[in-house]
Amino acid sequence: MSKLTKNQKLAAEKIEAGKVYSLKEASQLVKDITFTKFDASLDIDVRLGVDPRKANQMVRGVVSLPHGTGKQVRVLVLCTSDAEAAAKDAGADYVGLDEYVEKIKGGWTDVDVIITMPSIMGKIGALGRILGPRGLMPNPKSGTVTMDVAKAVKEVKQGKIDFKVDKSGIVHASIGKISFSADQIRDNAREFISTLVKLKPTAAKGTYIKSIYLSSTMSAGIKVDPKTVDEI
Repeated sequence: MSKLTKNQKLAAEKIEAGKVYSLKEASQLVKDITFTKFDASLDIDVRLGVDPRKANQMVRGVVSLPHGTGKQVRVLVLCTSDAEAAAKDAGADYVGLDEYVEKIKGGWTDVDVIITMPSIMGKIGALGRILGPRGLMPNPKSGTVTMDVAKAVKEVKQGKIDFKVDKSGIVHASIGKISFSADQIRDNAREFISTLVKLKPTAAKGTYIKSIYLSSTMSAGIKVDPKTVDEI
């Protein structure tokens, strides 16, 4: 077993074994135990009391984080020529259609989000085998297939993210950067969790929010008491 580094020992000393923290406490603690030299991502993992194998218990949605994600999101808009100017003005990094469809067919996927229009989906459908595994396939449920591409671009750039429960019943998302203040981390986490609660399937029985963990890149996970999410 490898030895713990000095920083890993310091982090371990700050986390009390077996303790479940309030969201407020965890939002500060995750900053205290992160020693990376870069601005680490702030992640949240929520285990839900659902069976994702059943269609009526699938949890998927979008949320606009109050303080954004802290990331530079690269957006590609595949649209008709009459919508290109609006998409560019809204901040899209790449705008076009046929030339980007061909680039993607050739293996190019150097973007974080792809936004398109309903009338274009026929052309994009064939790209599913490339975009699907990378989580880049536009979807009406996540707001990335829309007539108002400019609005969609602005929302994504301002911190709108989409999420989906995995086959283990866990929803994972990056909700900020470790450089955020503890209050900003708490605000973003609270908004994410409250959105999950609103999306609770009627078919889900028993405890819905089973566990919540906050962590940063390379840090340990901090267990959060779900009952403290709405505390001031």
